[in-house]
Amino acid sequence: MIKKVLVANRGEIAVRVMRSCREMGLVTVAVFSDADRKSLHVRYADEAYHIGPSPSVQSYLNIEKIIEVAKKCGADAIHPGYGFLSENKKFSQRCADEGIIFIGPSPQAISAMGDKITARKHMMKAGVPVVPGTENKITSEEEAIQTITEIGLPVMIKASAGGGGKGMRLVHKKSEIVSAIRAARSEAHTAFGDDAVYIEKYIDSPHHIEFQILADKHGHTIHLFERECSVQRRHQKVIEETPSPLLTPEIREEMGRHAVNAAKAVNYYGAGTIEFIVDDNLNYYFLEMNTRLQVEHPITERVVGVDLVKEQIRIANGEHLKLKQEELRQFGHAIECRIYAEDTNNNFMPSPGLIRHISEPLGLGVRYDGYVYEGYEIPIYYDPLISKLIVWAQTREEAIRRMRRALHEYKITGVKTSIKFLARIMDIPDFKNGTYNTHFIENNSDILFQDPYCGERCETLAIISTFIDYLDKIEMKKNEQASRNSVSNWKESGKRKALRN
Repeated sequence: MIKKVLVANRGEIAVRVMRSCREMGLVTVAVFSDADRKSLHVRYADEAYHIGPSPSVQSYLNIEKIIEVAKKCGADAIHPGYGFLSENKKFSQRCADEGIIFIGPSPQAISAMGDKITARKHMMKAGVPVVPGTENKITSEEEAIQTITEIGLPVMIKASAGGGGKGMRLVHKKSEIVSAIRAARSEAHTAFGDDAVYIEKYIDSPHHIEFQILADKHGHTIHLFERECSVQRRHQKVIEETPSPLLTPEIREEMGRHAVNAAKAVNYYGAGTIEFIVDDNLNYYFLEMNTRLQVEHPITERVVGVDLVKEQIRIANGEHLKLKQEELRQFGHAIECRIYAEDTNNNFMPSPGLIRHISEPLGLGVRYDGYVYEGYEIPIYYDPLISKLIVWAQTREEAIRRMRRALHEYKITGVKTSIKFLARIMDIPDFKNGTYNTHFIENNSDILFQDPYCGERCETLAIISTFIDYLDKIEMKKNEQASRNSVSNWKESGKRKALRN
């Protein structure tokens, strides 16, 4: 049985995993790079070990070092969080070879679903609808041109490995094909060490909808409903919500069955996500599977009432899932906003630096998953995600109002953040009406990307006005004190006369 868990990650997800471990009475172990010596996950854990220099390839991606620390501290299991080594079949296999429990799927399942081309083949066999495209990786530019001519433009060039929008290129014109393939391959090789790419037909007005699944090692698989993830920039999710405002109950049930079948097709166990692309007519197609915990998992936890990390640990322990599909329900509505340290008015450039002040939102139905604090310096080496803001309410309309209020309360100074950008989204009609797709940010750019200097000027004027008011109050206090201490000449003359007598 698992008694001690090493969390092979950093930031908010490391803290979040440790919280569930602590509630289960498990000892937690943190690992950290040079840049993360003062990070919150290091402070929160029961034990912490240094694993290398700041660059992730020398620390959080260093399999041998992490295994060495796990053996040294006597950890029974390793939780990979998301990103880094979470979908690395070599890491999963290495844990198995060392007798350490990997809190995630088997190396075989990661291999089958982690590679997008292989995953497509498995889904076809399982009867899950897939986007029209190639069944194998593209071996030459000539082959790509021929394939695209057969499928028809527009198409997506996609990396077979990895995810997160890396190694993806949208092609509208024949003249763009060669440059798009070269760019996608180069980015995929840099991000994943694998330059294999494939081609999919591009779906117009796409909606990105994913289903959360859980499966134990005894063949019991369930889904915990869907998450709507269509608010994206550069194929990176920005806001997620559940239930999806697009789906009907019938389509939701149908997609859920396909999600379960997709997981069963590769003998999957653990937590995972089946991602679909859906058009305006509710035609849906398998997109990919994420063989790990998703960033946006808290909104599912909130509407279903299940701690997904605890379920992951129980499954890794070999326990039977006690959850039954027919007993699961969605209660209310939840929305998550990803808070990034970035300049949204400068092409979302990262904004590392020192946090000078932070006021976290509170109140009914508000959950905050973060890792930064006043005096903490956000490093330049990692993803700029600093926190996740999650709200829940009985209705979608109330959830939007609650998120708007929470974003208004959320204050961070010292670095630029996406807070104001996210707050503007809450007021856009397409979002409020639930009629948006993955083009949402592009279609509403005139509202979302306001004059960057306007806000800075207003903020500067506010600071100057506040300082002037502060100085005026100090001066008033000095004058009042001087007035109290001053004595009239008549009184002073009377005192001197009394002393002479």
